[in-house]
Amino acid sequence: MTLTRQYSEPSYAAPDTAYGWADLPGLIGLMTGAEKHGPAATSTLDALWVLYDRVLRVSPDRPDAPGRDRFLLSKGHGPMAYYAVLAAKGFIDPALLPGFGGFDSPLGHHPDRTLIPGVEIGSGSLGHGLPLGVGTALGLRAQGLTDPAVWVLIGDAELDEGSNHEALAYAGAAGLDRLHAVVIDNQSATHGWTGGIASRFAAAGWSTSTVDGRDHTALHRAFTQPHPGRPHVVVAVVEPKG
Repeated sequence: MTLTRQYSEPSYAAPDTAYGWADLPGLIGLMTGAEKHGPAATSTLDALWVLYDRVLRVSPDRPDAPGRDRFLLSKGHGPMAYYAVLAAKGFIDPALLPGFGGFDSPLGHHPDRTLIPGVEIGSGSLGHGLPLGVGTALGLRAQGLTDPAVWVLIGDAELDEGSNHEALAYAGAAGLDRLHAVVIDNQSATHGWTGGIASRFAAAGWSTSTVDGRDHTALHRAFTQPHPGRPHVVVAVVEPKG
């Protein structure tokens, strides 16, 4: 008799945890020693929370499920908000947070995919996340996995790097409609773009939306905007870096 292994995807419903939006500042406050990257963390907090709370189909019960959505934090040089959200959603033990950046802590100043459940890439060096997102979307397509979405969160200053422009140009031409980018715009870019950040993506064939990066309703609406046949970017505008 031949036995067939049965496989089922985990539930992607938000886990029943004791932590919510109001708890995130306290969770971030447990992490010290990287205050110079505080603005990098706080600028991403709202977008990260809306993604993990209402959009991403990911589960701490099986963070490597083939059918999961992939979230790539390219803006990895200020990961405190990311770690706080992962802790709130059950991917890591909140007890790890006070050890952030310690010699024997898995929570480094840049995330490490080999140490932290749910982390898809090691990141922090500017300009790598979107190219990796393109490769991830292409890899999923090649495997016939057409349902998982790929999300990449980048900072506006990362768009000073040419690798990102090559990636966004290719993604638009290839019609990678499962690829999504979230650009946190806190006016850190050196050069900027006439017409705004979204105009650069639109010229390459992307669907675009520009919203208040602190407005959770607007973020959710932009994140779930239909974009058949095209990749999609959400530019989340927050207060300028002080």
